[in-house]
Amino acid sequence: MSNEDITLSAGGAQVVVRAGGGGRIGSLRVDGTELLRQGERYGCFPMVPWCGRIRDGRFRDGAAVHQMPLNSPPHAIHGTARDAAWTVARATADEAVLTYDLAEPWPYPGRVTQVVSLTPDSLTLTMAIETYDDSFPAQIGWHPWFHRNLGGEGAQDVTLDFAPAWQEERGDDHLPTGHRIEPKPGPWDDCFGMPGGVDVTLTWPGQLELRVTSREEWVVVYDEQAEAVCVEPQTGPPDGLNTAPRLVTPLEPLEAATTWSWRRL
Repeated sequence: MSNEDITLSAGGAQVVVRAGGGGRIGSLRVDGTELLRQGERYGCFPMVPWCGRIRDGRFRDGAAVHQMPLNSPPHAIHGTARDAAWTVARATADEAVLTYDLAEPWPYPGRVTQVVSLTPDSLTLTMAIETYDDSFPAQIGWHPWFHRNLGGEGAQDVTLDFAPAWQEERGDDHLPTGHRIEPKPGPWDDCFGMPGGVDVTLTWPGQLELRVTSREEWVVVYDEQAEAVCVEPQTGPPDGLNTAPRLVTPLEPLEAATTWSWRRL
């Protein structure tokens, strides 16, 4: 099976899926306007088998302590799958199914399946981790880099609208301290709790409104870069393998999904 780029189309929407480039969404165009920052590190990449940072790259599973590479010293960040080639299981005009088999340095065998489904006014990303071996803690999430400004004459920067129930207090090491605080104004590199499900609206005034939703209750918002704004639905907070682990078992895979829906303004 191949891991080439796949282009999906539905109405005026077009998505490029980069199977060989970390299973990421390399491009999302709506009526010809690119919404995602371009480049091999950008687009929208899957965060799996963990999201955000692991403190000092170490996580505990029962009596065992596992060390991940410190790719964001002094921490490990964003999982292993974004640096791997995924396999295209099948693809149609508007849907692609990709798989990735967990491998070293991750200590547990398992398979990740990602489904990318496009309609004329929405993109849905669904991911699952399954194992037929030992159970293990894991997380699933997505890290989109939305353009702050879509360009064009008089174009204004994007605004964010969301109503989280709390903000995870962030320590000097960029990781949650374990305390929940009242949400503060940005700029952010912060995790928020939305118990009713993630629901964040990005508005490029006079151009486009895009709503990021998920049944998961955690979202990281990162808008400290001039070029882009990131809205990252995920199954747990940063360092969640240690603080809020979700188990993948032979009987129960870990599954999550996010939908981006848009409309022209």
